[in-house]
Amino acid sequence: MSDPNNVPPADAAPRPLTHFDGEGRAHMVDVSGKAVTKRVAVVRGSIRMQPETLALIASGTAKKGDVLGIARIAGIQGAKKTSELIPLAHPIPITRAAVEFALDEALPGVHCTATVETLAQTGVEMEAFCACSTALLTIYDMVKAVDRGMVVSDLRLAEKTGGKSGDWRAG
Repeated sequence: MSDPNNVPPADAAPRPLTHFDGEGRAHMVDVSGKAVTKRVAVVRGSIRMQPETLALIASGTAKKGDVLGIARIAGIQGAKKTSELIPLAHPIPITRAAVEFALDEALPGVHCTATVETLAQTGVEMEAFCACSTALLTIYDMVKAVDRGMVVSDLRLAEKTGGKSGDWRAG
């Protein structure tokens, strides 16, 4: 497993950014020489809201219906549309996309975990980010009529496995 904070040693040379060629022009990374392997990425994020808004979501009586059910489907759709949204992301075959929610009365709000898997030549981190953020934005959209002050936050890669760079977990 890699360094849990993914920070190179102080004396290490900086790694070049892969989405730029030798002349500094943006390009899509050539992954044709990479092996097809199983790759998994998990992204987490949250949306904070008023306690009454969380209660409305939890009760399933929101005016627009099952907020979390719709957000789950939207998140999966977000994963599938990643290469249309992120200019240099490769279109890859997604073998699994799962979006899970946990209600948190202490926050108050909803935590989202998106897990995306593939058998491909490149990772699925961006697909997991798109899944999580789309799900959280859908929650916002579904209940904004009662709480416009919601805050989407803490969107982060929690872990990734597979590929040349190996496994990584947030510390």
